[in-house]
Amino acid sequence: MWAVNREEADKKGGIHEKITFPIKVMVWLGMCSQGLTEPVIFEDGTMDAKRYIDEVLPIALKSGHKMLGNNWTYQQDGAKCHTHHLSQKWCSEHFPAFIPKNRWPPNSPDLCPLDYSLWNELGNAINWNRATTKVTLIEEIKRAAKKIEQDKILNSVLDFTVRLRLIIKNRGDYIR
Repeated sequence: MWAVNREEADKKGGIHEKITFPIKVMVWLGMCSQGLTEPVIFEDGTMDAKRYIDEVLPIALKSGHKMLGNNWTYQQDGAKCHTHHLSQKWCSEHFPAFIPKNRWPPNSPDLCPLDYSLWNELGNAINWNRATTKVTLIEEIKRAAKKIEQDKILNSVLDFTVRLRLIIKNRGDYIR
């Protein structure tokens, strides 16, 4: 509510509190030139290396093989559960190719297509008026992931090589 002072605000109805994000879930989503994986949704708890290895990486592996065959490279960001030595070991033992943490910048949002492009697309595709409970939020996330257009996914992937060149040109600094 916009008001000049407290007295005017009280005349217009006083204080109204609203929780910005009353429900939360954690989402893992993979992408490649062939499309998006099915979202892996965690309704509760936090992510650690064990949970990442047990619940996410097998789905990433299966999805990668399904979409790309046997010749592809797994990339992840610098989240603690991704850089944990057990996660790194699992990835190097199971994926056809894998970029280990010592070959990837630790804070690289400019190099993660989900971060620089598709999380926004997913957020825009969700009907936030319908997502009023954890169940409806999960339904909306799944629906929205299927709704993202293939050309947006492909453009995001193709933009990756452009971004790599810009970062090399900037000597590893962020893209401006």
